[in-house]
Amino acid sequence: MNIQKCGIIGCGSVGATIAYTLVESGLFNEMVLVDLNRKKAEGEALDIAHGIPFTVPSEIYAGDYCDLKDAYLVIVTAGANQLPGETRLDIAAKNAGVFRQIIPKIVAYNQECILLIVSNPVDVLTSLALKLSAFPSERVIGSGTVLDTARLKYLLGKEFVLDYRNIHAWIIGEHGDSELAVWSSATVAGLPVDEYCRQHGRTRDSLKLDDIYREVKDSAYEIIDRKGATFYAVAMAVRRIAQSLVRDEHSIMTVSSYAEGHYGMHKICIGLPTVIGRNGAEDIVEIPLNEKERELLRSSAATLEKTLEEIDTTQG
Repeated sequence: MNIQKCGIIGCGSVGATIAYTLVESGLFNEMVLVDLNRKKAEGEALDIAHGIPFTVPSEIYAGDYCDLKDAYLVIVTAGANQLPGETRLDIAAKNAGVFRQIIPKIVAYNQECILLIVSNPVDVLTSLALKLSAFPSERVIGSGTVLDTARLKYLLGKEFVLDYRNIHAWIIGEHGDSELAVWSSATVAGLPVDEYCRQHGRTRDSLKLDDIYREVKDSAYEIIDRKGATFYAVAMAVRRIAQSLVRDEHSIMTVSSYAEGHYGMHKICIGLPTVIGRNGAEDIVEIPLNEKERELLRSSAATLEKTLEEIDTTQG
């Protein structure tokens, strides 16, 4: 496998922005774009290629599935876009059909790559990609709640007027309406949120944590309503995941990874704190949850399980 080769399936706004962001990062020296609309892939590749003299030398081109044969990482962004008023789960059946076409084509030429799923609903499609590819579970991950967690840290940073890198808090579960914020283990500069507030003359109630959570959960809807799609921040989230993979960082991120007994969940891909290294999802870290959070996580998993059953029923 060529550790510095990446394939991207789907050249819509998300796929093209990911390609641009990864070229800027210098992580890969070869990138192939695959899209049903070959001319679109060619146009995106050419546009990005013209900027390569301003960054690290690399090669980007439009190709086909056969060109993925030695790619270390294959990123899948193809599928229907989430429209105003739609939830991520609303588009599950449509994109499941797309994946039943795409994943076997990838596997036909590459059985050793890591699959990174970005298409929505990402947890459902990551589970489906794992089933269709028959890859080891560590080599099929989704972007999960990595972006949601970043949104939470960004908003908490604004609330505390602090560098977000000094805040540790997680969004876990479905990347969607049933996701949850793990307030019980959130820390600011190593201190529990309540203790940090006490030291600075504030109360927990003054933070309006429920409002912050809702703003995180509804961020995509707000952006879609204003500009039609989200793509910049998710591209940066994917770059961060790719960085941990390529550089074997063993960073912990809330990707959608395969739960088998974790928190009592079985055979489902869902956003959980996961160690990401060269081999993919190397370990799931079971951070402490209080009883309410455990209940919310179980409910989130049940939502995904129901959707998976529905797309299995509508197959064909």
